[in-house]
Amino acid sequence: MSDIKRILQQITALADVPDPAVLKRLIYELRATEKQPALANQKIQALIDIIRQHPEYGDGLASFVLKLIIQYRQIALYTDTGIMSDEGFFSSLRRLVGHRFLPLLPQDDSVVELVGYLFDKPQDERWLANVEKDKWDTLVNLLKVQEEHLHLVASAKNNILNAIVILSYRISGIGLHPDLMEAYPQILNYSASFVAQNQEAVLFVNQYRQAHELDTLTDITPEHAVDPAPLLVMLEQCDDIVATVRKRIYKTGISIRLTNMMLRLDQSLQRMRILTDLVADKSPNRDKAIIELIQTIITTANRRYSIGYLIDNNTKLLSRKVTENASRVGEHYISTDRAGYQKMFKKASIGGFLIAFMATLKILAYHLALAPMGRAFVNSMIYGLGFVFIHIVHGTVATKQPAMTAAAIASTISDGSGKKSHQLTKLSELVVDILRTQFIAIMGNVMLAVPVALLISFAWMQYTGAPMIDSTMAESLLHDLDPFYSLALPHAAIAGVYLFLSGLIAGYYDNLAVYNKIGARIYRHRLLRYMMPRSWLQRLSRFVEANLGAIMGNFLFGVFLGSTATIGFLFGLPIDIRHIAFASANLAHGLFNLSASQMSWHLILVSILGVVLIGLVNLMVSFSLALIVALRSKDVRFFEWGRLTKLVFGHIVSHPSDFFWPRDKPMKYSRIDSQGHMIFDDTSAKKNKILPSNYVVRRLSDVKILPESKQSHAQNIETATDIYYDNQPKGQHEQTQAPPTKVAALDEASIKDELTNDTLVNETPDSMPYTDDIQYDKMTKTLGAIGNDSHSNDDRQPDTKRTGDAKTPLPKPKKPPNLPS
Repeated sequence: MSDIKRILQQITALADVPDPAVLKRLIYELRATEKQPALANQKIQALIDIIRQHPEYGDGLASFVLKLIIQYRQIALYTDTGIMSDEGFFSSLRRLVGHRFLPLLPQDDSVVELVGYLFDKPQDERWLANVEKDKWDTLVNLLKVQEEHLHLVASAKNNILNAIVILSYRISGIGLHPDLMEAYPQILNYSASFVAQNQEAVLFVNQYRQAHELDTLTDITPEHAVDPAPLLVMLEQCDDIVATVRKRIYKTGISIRLTNMMLRLDQSLQRMRILTDLVADKSPNRDKAIIELIQTIITTANRRYSIGYLIDNNTKLLSRKVTENASRVGEHYISTDRAGYQKMFKKASIGGFLIAFMATLKILAYHLALAPMGRAFVNSMIYGLGFVFIHIVHGTVATKQPAMTAAAIASTISDGSGKKSHQLTKLSELVVDILRTQFIAIMGNVMLAVPVALLISFAWMQYTGAPMIDSTMAESLLHDLDPFYSLALPHAAIAGVYLFLSGLIAGYYDNLAVYNKIGARIYRHRLLRYMMPRSWLQRLSRFVEANLGAIMGNFLFGVFLGSTATIGFLFGLPIDIRHIAFASANLAHGLFNLSASQMSWHLILVSILGVVLIGLVNLMVSFSLALIVALRSKDVRFFEWGRLTKLVFGHIVSHPSDFFWPRDKPMKYSRIDSQGHMIFDDTSAKKNKILPSNYVVRRLSDVKILPESKQSHAQNIETATDIYYDNQPKGQHEQTQAPPTKVAALDEASIKDELTNDTLVNETPDSMPYTDDIQYDKMTKTLGAIGNDSHSNDDRQPDTKRTGDAKTPLPKPKKPPNLPS
């Protein structure tokens, strides 16, 4: 404690000539490891106690930090730090790789460089996250700035206000970007929200500067505070539009570029809220905004040159792209009731029946005299075309399920759908249903593959009078299943990776088919129109668009399986694949054609054990990778996987039969889309009912309550953001004066293809959004609703500046001090 007090004395003495090294010594004294959360809170509490005893230290520390920061460029700090860059992945990678050989020049006038110097340990962001929220709130409240130092606050506020204007223009640009309009053309009907938020941002900034007299580098407390509620309301409306576009992605598809754009739009809207809370008078979220911004800056400063962080962000972006559009695919591989359980067994039985013939063809292909590449081609065609045929006849391959359920897993967990503990509980129940479905699918594959393979070997011997394979090859087939004296389990892990990749490929091509409108383009193909009747061509176009992902995923999965052994042979690597369904068929062929002298119970038991272990490795690898991708796309941290494992194992102990047999009553977990909005309730009442493609979405998780700071404003005015259910009595919303509660019933596949239910303004049934309800006030150039005095002169200071004038006469900053190397 004495060291912290001595450093605070130095900081107070050096407030006029701040030295970053002194502030770094204070951070060194406060630093604790990430595994010592109690020590971190203890040290912060010691700092709080000292400042309480000596209030001058609080003013000295605040003045020191402010005077140090204003010597650096700040606007880029607020507008760019922690927000996804639009720079391409490979150009960023080249820049960072080049930094390893020839270091990039540091930006000496950037606050990020200063923060990187102060917080130079990788674990800094983690021990700061361990500090309790109430201690942060207390510390922020104690760092008061005295009146003689208000010019420092004014300078910092001017930079924040400039950043708000810049972010506002960027949001308008992204919201009206051609790529976004192409993905959802109806957004033009709601483009006024992106324009209006810019108008409100510029108006708020200019009125705030005038009310606080920031242009004169003072920061007075105005008699009437500038209300940020209109700006926050417009930001919420932009959020609603983004959420609606996301819900329509499954119809329109999405590209990497558009995914990046939507993420930057989300981050920019969130950053505008944080900056608005930072400067707003009497904002209840100010302390939270300060802490969140500091943590973002520290994270960016520590990782700005990290190649791993770049790869992590972009793979997360890729996983978000794949899982965003394909969640409906994985739902077909999950059964929650007895009927779905039986249906999955039937589909798996079809797959097992055909796999027995595929395994037989692969064995017979060994008798062909082929070059290595020719053998790889033949095996790939046997696998690939066989898997595609299984899909066409509505069969299933058991081990493909975990990879295909990645999107369904991702859709069950989201930052917006409640507490993480509740989400993980729902996810654990989904995992139970997936594993039970997986069990019956494997049983369906194996229970048909083994007897059919035996019948094929028996029929071959009866028809030709000779065994299909000799005893040497039969022994080789059984040896390949030995988990102790062969590489069966590592080869099964390779097959598990391919299973996982096939799921990603299926999601990618499903998205590609929708995004590029493959079905419509096939229907308009001139040659196909000449060769086929219109009805056949229409059926073909629908089939390709609906099944392109599954076809390509199955075919390329077969290519992977068929070519791995050849690649290993060419490069001298001991790599191959083992798949449980084919392993079970090979087990039947090997045992039937093995000579009596080589047969033993030990060989039979070891071979059966090998088939079981191969299946387990297939599932564990594919399911683990699929789960990692799904959870990464939703930013679920690694330590939460341990909690998820405990929940699943707890279910095994309490209800082990749920993993092998359908529950008496299906689990009533909710399907959640990528933004945390509830899609439907999987209740027993609906277990025999097929969900239509235009199932109504109830955005139950989107209920938002205005903060206390905005409720008083909303009680006196009628805001333009009310959203109501379709079945609400006409005129009911016109009589209420309560703050709006946003609950919507959205039909994602409406014929009109408009946001008629997700209305952004109070409108009559025949009105068009933002045509009659929102008008520009010619005197103030602001947005207002007819009959809505939300911008009355009583609540706002008179604006003597032009609305579009965002200039601020800031003094040219001095050259910042050189940081010690």
